[in-house]
Amino acid sequence: MTAVSAHSISRSPDRLISLLLLPVALIALGPMLRLLGEGFGIGSELTLVHATEVLGRASTLTALQHSLVTAGAGTLLSIVIGSAFAFVVALTDIRAKAALVFCLMIPMMIPPQITALAWMQATGPSSVLLKTLGMAPPLGSPQPLYSAWGISLLLGIQHASIIFLTLRAGLRMIPGDLVEAARISGARGWRVWAQIVLPLSLPSLAAGAAMTFVTALGNFGIPAMLGIPARYSTLPTLIYQRLVGMGQSVLAEVAVLALLIGVVAIAGVLAGRLLLRRRAYGLVGLASQPLSLSLGRKRPLVEFILWGFILFTLVVPLLALVSTSLIPAYGVPLTLDTATFKAWVEVLFNQPVTRRAYANSLLLASAAAVILMAVCIPLAWLMQRRPTQLTRVIDALVDLPYALPGVVLAISCILAFMRLPFGITLYGTLTIILLAYLSRFLVVMLRPVQAAIGQLDPAMEEAAASSGARLGRRLFDIVLPLSAPAAAAGAILVFLTAVNELTVSALLWTGGTETLGVVIFNLEDSGDTVMASALATSIVAVVIALMAIVQLSANRLPKGTVPWQG
Repeated sequence: MTAVSAHSISRSPDRLISLLLLPVALIALGPMLRLLGEGFGIGSELTLVHATEVLGRASTLTALQHSLVTAGAGTLLSIVIGSAFAFVVALTDIRAKAALVFCLMIPMMIPPQITALAWMQATGPSSVLLKTLGMAPPLGSPQPLYSAWGISLLLGIQHASIIFLTLRAGLRMIPGDLVEAARISGARGWRVWAQIVLPLSLPSLAAGAAMTFVTALGNFGIPAMLGIPARYSTLPTLIYQRLVGMGQSVLAEVAVLALLIGVVAIAGVLAGRLLLRRRAYGLVGLASQPLSLSLGRKRPLVEFILWGFILFTLVVPLLALVSTSLIPAYGVPLTLDTATFKAWVEVLFNQPVTRRAYANSLLLASAAAVILMAVCIPLAWLMQRRPTQLTRVIDALVDLPYALPGVVLAISCILAFMRLPFGITLYGTLTIILLAYLSRFLVVMLRPVQAAIGQLDPAMEEAAASSGARLGRRLFDIVLPLSAPAAAAGAILVFLTAVNELTVSALLWTGGTETLGVVIFNLEDSGDTVMASALATSIVAVVIALMAIVQLSANRLPKGTVPWQG
């Protein structure tokens, strides 16, 4: 009987490998391979004709230059903002850290098109908030955000949280006794920071900067909302305009453009690693006490500056968005007499497209969260408990769809699922958007579950196995209950990200498959700013409410599950 149990236990992981790893590899990596084949004719007749023609166009070079300028400037701004918050939050004794971090994370969770819309309502001559306060510029004045610096500004604010999260994790590893030793040796103030704290935080800063650059490079919502009206094209908006204007006839062309974005993104990551390899420093062992600095009498001033930044970059734009949603028509000032919920009622209850978009987004986000939860618990167990060469390869490559810009994944999915065997096509259906979400957000669910299962003692499973429990029983009775909190938190993060997604769905939607991000973009593009603001405000409320649920549940979840939790 013991031999039979051991035999069944040894064969079960093989079945899981065949059932889980192959679909995961196909969904996560198959579209990328299809994109490569379309761009260079791999699989039919290898050719560089499309690549040479597309890369030689003036419009491509201009869009590439604009993408590099806005992504680079946005990354630099994110480094300034994110590192300032990280240094203060991780190393000093300021008060209300949890609330400050929560507010700093909100811009990253809010869709970029809503960020752009909110800032557009807070600036310019048509701003309802500025009109109400009597501070609006004269009519006819240009919208200052319709420019390269406006795009860069919002990209910097949107992605500062990435720098903050990665740098804070590195700063927490710096031992306090190292700084104390430097002070005993006579080092003070700026010298301690420049010669000890900064060099030791370079690995985390470089990793965050590379991730921020890639995210900013592939951002579609902000360049679309601010750049298209100003005729300032970036690579994602150029792909969108070409695909919307010409349809499937330009798939080979947009495949080359998507590959160009991917190459630039990878080059940025490699450049960061090369710089880090030359300038990085390391620690030998860790101290029991992390570095902690007292601000003393400067603490109120530092807190005032940080909360003032939150007020200016988060509260004011959201107030402007709410103000615009409460007027009867765009351009009317907000007063007690003009305030109305007409736009809210119209957009949430009367407009079929917005009701359909809410249903589609909620369905897609919920389905992605549930499917990924069901897949990632056994998959994470397999990677942690039964590591093989194949599981290690899959573990390393599942980050690719999330690391590369979303527009690259969208074009990949169009190419991979548009023409399936037996004349089947998924293009124009909710299924292709769902598959894209599964590919993009797989790693968002997988990593927290991996961390939770990695903390479990294998002795519990070994004891159950010695008592005759088969693998399925052990997974259901031991692994599932103990990893469920991390999986639930991951599911909420997937839902939060997917329900407002625009970059992927903007290229995959057709009539009847609109998502919330697409509808907001289309409403603003067609001039229905008041309804766009009402819909955007409702989405922000949902996002903040879900984030609050995660925040309140953080103490009951495994350490490291909630990304912004200290």
